Amino acid sequence: MIRFENLTKSFWLKGERKIVIDNLNLTLPSGRSLALLGRNGAGKSTLLQIIAGTLRPDHGRVVSDGTISWPVGLGGSFHPDLTGAENVRFIARIYGVDTDDLVNFVGTFAELGKFYDMPMRSYSSGMRSRLTFGASMGIRFDTYLVDEVTAVGDAAFKRKSRKVFADRMKTSSAIMVNHSMHQVRQFCNAGLVLESGRIRYFDDLEEAIELHEDMLA
Repeated sequence: MIRFENLTKSFWLKGERKIVIDNLNLTLPSGRSLALLGRNGAGKSTLLQIIAGTLRPDHGRVVSDGTISWPVGLGGSFHPDLTGAENVRFIARIYGVDTDDLVNFVGTFAELGKFYDMPMRSYSSGMRSRLTFGASMGIRFDTYLVDEVTAVGDAAFKRKSRKVFADRMKTSSAIMVNHSMHQVRQFCNAGLVLESGRIRYFDDLEEAIELHEDMLA
């Protein structure tokens, strides 16, 4: 369960205050994989960061009775001057999981070769995404926050990413931002539509997709 209580977030843009989350009160059900839909700039990634606790709201709070991942694909929790392996060790200590197991899992999964032992500032955006996705999949969370990352890599890596993500979804929930409705339908079974600071929850994923596509038309 994730609950938003009077949640508000805004930014100053060209001298004007832009509200991206407007006094949100909503409880998300457990055991569902939610597609978070909305036009570019609606605030989807901002909301993921607030849920993860890496970005503070203006006021209000997020309450959860389970563990939540960092926003997979954004990589804001990783230090650019540490190597990929060093970052993974640090993450393992923070989340209290076996360090060697996580380092070995990510090293095999991310397929970074020698770059695994090089500073992350030398990584391409795709390499960073592969590392952060692998690190999150190596830890069992109750809810995974995913931002586009299943699209990273060549066809073989995409298949591997989808397979491990689908395996995690057997026992966990997710909130996924993805512009591919094909992938949304593959991984999600309910939807959220964010527009003008407001969110609507749809138990029927197809209803959420229909509203989202109508807004983009």
